[in-house]
Amino acid sequence: MGQEVIVAGVGMIKFAKPGASESYDQMGAAAVRAALTDAGLPYDAVQQAYAGYVYGDSTCGQKALYHVGMTGLPIINVNNNCSTGSTALFMARQAIESGMADCVLAVGFEQMQPGALTSHWTDRPTPFDDFDAACDALVGQGEIPLALRYFGGAGKSHMEKHGTELADFAKIRAKASRHAARNPLALFDMEITAEEVLAAPVMWEGVMTRLMACPPTCGGAAAILCSQAFAAKHGLNTTVQIKAQAMTTDYASTFEAQDMMQVVGYDMTAAAAQQVQEASGIAITDVDVVELHDCFAHNELITYEGLGLTPEGTAQKFIADGNNTYGGKYVTNPSGGLLSKGHPLGATGLAQCYELTHQLRGTAQARQVEGARTALQHNLGLGGACVITLYQAA
Repeated sequence: MGQEVIVAGVGMIKFAKPGASESYDQMGAAAVRAALTDAGLPYDAVQQAYAGYVYGDSTCGQKALYHVGMTGLPIINVNNNCSTGSTALFMARQAIESGMADCVLAVGFEQMQPGALTSHWTDRPTPFDDFDAACDALVGQGEIPLALRYFGGAGKSHMEKHGTELADFAKIRAKASRHAARNPLALFDMEITAEEVLAAPVMWEGVMTRLMACPPTCGGAAAILCSQAFAAKHGLNTTVQIKAQAMTTDYASTFEAQDMMQVVGYDMTAAAAQQVQEASGIAITDVDVVELHDCFAHNELITYEGLGLTPEGTAQKFIADGNNTYGGKYVTNPSGGLLSKGHPLGATGLAQCYELTHQLRGTAQARQVEGARTALQHNLGLGGACVITLYQAA
C-alpha cells in the first residue's frame, strides 16, 4: 500500500424511475457539486476525474463534468457493467495511492430505459455469449428474462445445495424495505413484510417473485478522494479512509464449475474479499456495516457466504438469527440497497461509497449503525468484475 487515501467528500442524488429523471449529464453534475460541497473544495482543486456509466456514447463524462467546470483536467470514461461506479473509485484510489495525484474525483451516473437490460449492439458478438450459453445449459427457462435466470438460477443452486427456501429471499427483501424506510434517498421507502414479498406476482415459480428483483433506475453519485497531505493542507475531513481495495474478474471456475452461483461471480467475490482482508490486516468478520450488491435478493444471500460473513451453507441461519440487520452482527445495506434505492448501473458503486462514508462519519441519521468503525463495500458486474472496498474511521 502507498499513500493513505481519504474519502474527503461524497454526493448523491435521489434515484428516479426511467423517464422521471433529469438527463445523465445533469444528474452527474449534481452529484459532483454535492461531493465538492461536502468536501469544501472548488472544482479546480480536482486533478483527475473518472466518470462511470454503461449506457451512453463516448465522452459522456466530459458532457457531465463540463457543467461543473472546464479546467482541462484528464477525464477518463469507465464502463464495467454493474460494477462501473466502484471501478471508477478503484481507479481514483490507485491514482492517489501511487502518488500520481493528490485529489481525484470519481463520478457515476446512468440514464436508464424501462424494462429488462439489453444490448444495444446487434451486429457483433456480445460479451455475454459464453455466460448466456452457460445459463441456457444450466437453467433453461428461455421464456424468463436473462437477468432473472442468472440470479434466480444462482439462488436456485443455493436452495438445492443447502436447503434454502423462497421465504429466505423474501426475508431479505423485507429487511431491505425496513432499512429503506429510514433513508430519505431510497426510491422505494414503503415497508413491506416477507409475506407480502411472497404474495407478489411470480416471476419464476418456486424461485422468485417480482419484489425480489431491483428495478432499473436513473441517478448519479460521486466521491472525492485525496491524500492525507492534501487533506491536512486544505483542512478537510479525514474521518474516512480506504484501507484496502481489490478488483477481480472471472476465473476458469466461472464456467468449469457448472454452477450458476459461479456464473454470477461467487468466486470473484470470495477472491476479492480475501485480497482485501490480506491487504488491510482486518478480518472480514470484524466489519460493522456492509453495502453489498443486492440486484436480486438471491445475490444478497449468496454474497453473505461469498464475502465470508458467514460460512458456506449457513446463510439461512444467518438471516433467521438477524445477523444481517440492526441488533445483529452486521448491518447489511442500511441504505435499503439496490432493492430499495434502485440500480442505475454507473452510479451504484458510488452510492454505496456515499452510504458507508456517512456511516463511518456518524452522520447517517435514522439509519446510523451504532459504533460503526469499519465498513465493507461489494459491487459486482457480470461479464465480469467485482470490486470490494474496506473503509475505516480514522
